[in-house]
Amino acid sequence: MHIQNKVALVTGGGTGIGRATSIALALRGAIVVVNYSRSKVEADETVQWIINGGGQAIAVQADVSKDKEVREMVDTIVQTFGRVDLLVNNASITRHIPLDDLEAATDEVWDELMNVNVKGMFYCARAVAPFMINNHQGAIVNLGSIAGQTGSGSSLPYAVSKSAVHGLTKSLARALAPGIRVNCVVPGAVATRWWAGREEQMKQLAPNLLLQQIASPDDIATLICSVLEQEAMTGQIITIDSGQTL
Repeated sequence: MHIQNKVALVTGGGTGIGRATSIALALRGAIVVVNYSRSKVEADETVQWIINGGGQAIAVQADVSKDKEVREMVDTIVQTFGRVDLLVNNASITRHIPLDDLEAATDEVWDELMNVNVKGMFYCARAVAPFMINNHQGAIVNLGSIAGQTGSGSSLPYAVSKSAVHGLTKSLARALAPGIRVNCVVPGAVATRWWAGREEQMKQLAPNLLLQQIASPDDIATLICSVLEQEAMTGQIITIDSGQTL
């Protein structure tokens, strides 16, 4: 699928990987909808960057963990542009909790992470699906994590939520075929604000990776765009981690 002139929704599109993906899509000629929950300033900055570069973009607020807000967001997109062709399910959150501190994995933490990271992706996919089906084409990329493959990450609930995203990808690929392709991009460590306050840890990690470098948001964004364009692939879990999991 050619990205040019397609309408692309990027959840959590104002910061980090979401911002890099929004810009990368715009550079390829897509009309970009930058979703945000609380990061309005960053989302507006991303939109302005795209517009200043000659692209088209708008920012739309919605908490992806709330189905009603997601449906309203998608309705706004369709009313504005007439369709939605691409979805990048990027919005995710975490809590930094030692993996062996089971008591810290409270109901509140579990509910918050699963609601955003898993149900939020499902809500967005469900909301855009009818419009993609009507246009006889569509592509979705979910953002997973190597935490979902290894079982280790910023917290146990986070790792489990990302494992669920990988499973959700496969189920959605089956449910929405043949008109909509659904794949999952799985980053390892990425130099985003999630590392804020842990820069020394990041510096120590890089030399131990096979490629001896931490991926940038642009690296992930480039892969996301390629996966959206690939018409012969669905249900795939694609890792980009500088060899971290080998």
